[in-house]
Amino acid sequence: MAQLQKLQTSNLPDAVLDRRQAVPRLLDNHQDYLMVTGLAGAAQEISALTDSSPNLFAMGGAMGAALMTGLGLALAQPKRKVLVVTGDGDLLMSVGGLATIALQNPKNMTVICVDNGHYGETGNQESHTGLGIRLDTIAAGSGFAVVHTINTEEDLEEGRRLLREGTGLSFILLRVKEGPPNRNKRNLVPHMERENFRKALLG
Repeated sequence: MAQLQKLQTSNLPDAVLDRRQAVPRLLDNHQDYLMVTGLAGAAQEISALTDSSPNLFAMGGAMGAALMTGLGLALAQPKRKVLVVTGDGDLLMSVGGLATIALQNPKNMTVICVDNGHYGETGNQESHTGLGIRLDTIAAGSGFAVVHTINTEEDLEEGRRLLREGTGLSFILLRVKEGPPNRNKRNLVPHMERENFRKALLG
């Protein structure tokens, strides 16, 4: 198979934000959400940010499952805010889910993609987004009415405002430099993760 080449039409600036600072700054109101994460970096950093809060369901090994899990949760719990935080590799595996989510249009759902342009779970190979594929453009074309891309510190403030004040379906692309996430020792026993989240959800 020939090596993939970077898109000549790509005009993205280089990512400058460090995910270890950018993710906590963006998600200062994480306690307001039921959260689902993709695997790898997203699961690690949101677990670290929330100290593995019971309102967090973090994937382990189920690559591509975060989007549809979040959609099901948003439809089942329309009075709760649902936040899906995933990485570019995880989202690329389930990118068609963006269209399904937009057609369902849950007003209580936000998708955040932490995009470092690499497949961090499988050897740090350059991902499609690292070669110029625009997940924000795909989200907009899929039907997301609110799409916000974060490239700089200034963009972060608008992302924070959207999370605090947003009242409809939205997609936030947080572009970060390649590098490790904040880490936390996670409980990787699936049934315990499920039961803890279920208790937090149902009371």
